[in-house]
Amino acid sequence: MALVDIQVPDIGDFDEVAVIELLVKPGDVVKAEQSLITVESDKASMEIPSSQAGIVKELKVKLGDKVKQGSVIVVIEGQGAQAATPAIAPASAPAPAAAPASAPAAAAPVAAPLAVGPVGIIDIRVPDIGDFKDVAVIELLAKPGDAIKVEQSLITVESDKASMEIPSSTAGVLKELKVKIGDKINIGDVIALMEGAAAAAAPAAAPSPAPAAQPAVAALSSASAPVASAPAVPAHQPGAATAGLPHASPSVRKFARELGVPLAEVKGNGPKGRITNEDVQNFTRAVMAGAVQTQAQAAKAPAGGGDGAGLGLIPWPKVDFAKFGPIERKEMSRIKKISGANLLRNAVMIPAVTNHDDADITDLEAFRVSTNKDNEKSGIKVTMLAFLIKACVAALKKFPEFNSSLDGDALVYKNYWHIGFAADTPNGLMVPVIKDADKKGILQISQEMSELAKKARDGKLSPAEMSGATFTISSLGGIGGRYFTPIINAPEVAILGVCKSTMEPVWNGKEFVPRLMLPLSLTWDHRVIDGAAAARFNAYLGQILGDFRRVLL
Repeated sequence: MALVDIQVPDIGDFDEVAVIELLVKPGDVVKAEQSLITVESDKASMEIPSSQAGIVKELKVKLGDKVKQGSVIVVIEGQGAQAATPAIAPASAPAPAAAPASAPAAAAPVAAPLAVGPVGIIDIRVPDIGDFKDVAVIELLAKPGDAIKVEQSLITVESDKASMEIPSSTAGVLKELKVKIGDKINIGDVIALMEGAAAAAAPAAAPSPAPAAQPAVAALSSASAPVASAPAVPAHQPGAATAGLPHASPSVRKFARELGVPLAEVKGNGPKGRITNEDVQNFTRAVMAGAVQTQAQAAKAPAGGGDGAGLGLIPWPKVDFAKFGPIERKEMSRIKKISGANLLRNAVMIPAVTNHDDADITDLEAFRVSTNKDNEKSGIKVTMLAFLIKACVAALKKFPEFNSSLDGDALVYKNYWHIGFAADTPNGLMVPVIKDADKKGILQISQEMSELAKKARDGKLSPAEMSGATFTISSLGGIGGRYFTPIINAPEVAILGVCKSTMEPVWNGKEFVPRLMLPLSLTWDHRVIDGAAAARFNAYLGQILGDFRRVLL
């Protein structure tokens, strides 16, 4: 056996840095350049990679140890030992013809993890997705014949609280999908057969899957409010200032990105509050279990189904509708349950007032039409909503209280301008967010809106793409209507409702002339904003839409 000492390489001008995370354990198969441990100085954290592929035989360090350049951290049985390790076969290496006879042994606990080369059929199983049974397959993301990468999603499953994507644990060619839409699956079930290198399946130490080794990639869709963690995995306080980036190593950040988990919402339980892989997994399980604030509200107070007792109201009427005629009962979608609970809370708790006004967009609409003609080849279609987003940013900068949030008895003024826009989807209302809209042009905003709206319709929006908004626009322009009263999306303090523009006669001082008028409905939180400020905001917004050159001022 060729044993190789893996040493700490040149990590710069650092001496005696602390080991804060062990990324492998004895028996693990590692690749060259795979991270083994994470170390941290008083300035930064970094991962120490392996210079050799092989099997981890011994860890020479533990959490809290201090290491420096040249310190031995791991002993690895290197690839040079391959010829001497012919799997579990008794004597000589098996000939190809003997493969069928040894097939049952292939599922035995130990295999030649580094015997790369032969191609075999690998079972892809459902990894650890938390304490869930019989989750439904709602989408097939690959088909037989597709070339699949490691961690590429194969199917989407859904519990009664959230949906998640199940990734492939190995790369190869998809030979067969063992499930279809509507099937119920559990941890360990075979969902696909993959033709790939035998080494890809080797890390599995037993016939049953190692659940914690391949956590599912969760698409933790939510309503417009950011997802918060369960009491057991408490989230940060929404109004509290976050000092810098979440305290997590690069590998944990990558893991969180794959799961779609917003690290800023995860409570770290590692040294010095560091977020670990286990913290991220617990957060994911908490969301899937519905043990989060927004989803718990949805379960306890679905829209229209609350009894009003908590507000001191008379009970909600209980009616046997079937005695009056035929009925059909359909469960509300998960998104509607979540958004319904949020809307109810916001409508009840926020003293909201709405101002209605009209903006003359005759010239702006002409400019929009000509812009689309000039940009036909680009494939980017500019909508009036893109101009509205840019105009709202200018108004928010002039009236910063509209870009704030209440935090107890204080106001938090945000020096960033993230604009949410309500998107109507087959599953219900969702609110994607254009981040840093102040730094983007109309064409870029239009393109991002198109991409986000498509992801919303397809149910592919991540929590990060629906969180962080400072102001929201709800547009019914493509449908119709005149005015309406949108509900504020807490913790924001205002929302703009927009209806369909109409051509109207407008008096210019001498005569009536036809002008294209856009109805605006601005709803605002009276605890933060007064009527005069709201009137000025609407008037200024109308001036910008009437002469878009004001955006440049």
